[in-house]
Amino acid sequence: MNPVVIIRPEPGASATATAGEALGLTMVNAPLWDVRPLKWSAPDRASIDGLLIGSANALRHGGAALADFVGKPVHAVGQATADLAVAMGHHVASVGEGGLQKLVEELPLAPVHLLRLAGDQHVPLFLPRHVTLAIRIAYHTVPMPIGDDLAETLRDGALVLLHSALGGVHFATEIDRLGLPRGRIAIAALAPRIAAAAGAGWAGCRAASTPRDAALLALAVEMCQ
Repeated sequence: MNPVVIIRPEPGASATATAGEALGLTMVNAPLWDVRPLKWSAPDRASIDGLLIGSANALRHGGAALADFVGKPVHAVGQATADLAVAMGHHVASVGEGGLQKLVEELPLAPVHLLRLAGDQHVPLFLPRHVTLAIRIAYHTVPMPIGDDLAETLRDGALVLLHSALGGVHFATEIDRLGLPRGRIAIAALAPRIAAAAGAGWAGCRAASTPRDAALLALAVEMCQ
């Protein structure tokens, strides 16, 4: 069985590795990203109707300013993000299942002004007419190169898990920089747009049935058989 490589940043990488090992997969934890907090200025609390959170990193790195918005309803991109929000004392009003764009489109039709806490590399949204955003950048992601050990693993054949489009682009760029054979590497992506971001030429490239880590790992099991 080829190893399954995780390149997402910590602490998500370790959580995925533990879950994958429980399924009998050979996991290689090799994050290619470092997530670092940024200072951000909070808008007037009274002007904000709720929080739009597209990544658990926004909660982890939101800092003291985020605590001022406890009590405002949170609209979270997925269940893991929602669970972390609850653990931090927030009330979750809605949980997405098909990405942040779909979550925004499914918000109730009443006018709402949300604080979107995001990273410096974030997906642009097309907003319904009743939704407005105050966007604040709470963290930035620093890409890291593929090291010698990971390069050797990939050269021998591996399945790589992609959790973001940004990760897909960076991984593909590193593979080409090092001259590693795409044809020996398969890709399992959290969503179709993430698979597309990695480009072509892989041994296989498929997207999970739903954008959840459990679905991605189920796909990994299937692709490793």
